[in-house]
Amino acid sequence: MRHWQKTERKKARIEIIPMIDVMMFLLVFFVLISVNVIPALGIKTQQPSSSQAQQLKTKDVQVVVTLGKENIIQVDGKGVEITALANAVRQKAGSADQIAVIVNSDKGAEVQTLIDVMDEIKKSGLGKVSLAARGRT
Repeated sequence: MRHWQKTERKKARIEIIPMIDVMMFLLVFFVLISVNVIPALGIKTQQPSSSQAQQLKTKDVQVVVTLGKENIIQVDGKGVEITALANAVRQKAGSADQIAVIVNSDKGAEVQTLIDVMDEIKKSGLGKVSLAARGRT
């Protein structure tokens, strides 16, 4: 009678390092995709540049009014008509006494629209008006 050698059976092993590599790749992939999927607040603007641009330092409540190229007016990302601009700014500021309105205008926006927005803000007595600009390099 012939005796066969018993071969030792190796236990199956799950390699964890390649699995960790795949999971890290998936994590990075989903993080990068989710950052690009979340839309930015409001419309995209190309701010005009200025050699005298300064950082706005104020303790007042800041409300951003954005002017687009096609006379689009937005208050913190929500479209608004020029006649309802003062009410929209007041709503966004809440019960604050001092409000700093920052006008973020596209460099292709009409100057008349900018003047109309500034007039409407000043007329309603909302407070300080600042124009957003990029510093020249």
